[in-house]
Amino acid sequence: MKIINTCQQKLYSPLIPAMIAICEAEKGEKLEIIMDDEAAFNDLKEYLAEQRIGFREIYDGNRMSLQFTL
Repeated sequence: MKIINTCQQKLYSPLIPAMIAICEAEKGEKLEIIMDDEAAFNDLKEYLAEQRIGFREIYDGNRMSLQFTL
């Protein structure tokens, strides 16, 4: 499983490294995206749902994770 941690991302939106990882992933690859930005997390969930990609949500304090297979 490829893990992308976007916590403490200061230079730009945490969605950018998340989307790069999704675009570079091969079919069948498992990803975990870790975020601490609730708005970006909700946007990513909405995107995955629109693409009909099932995902698992994990909450740990202010850190949120999405696990899914492309």
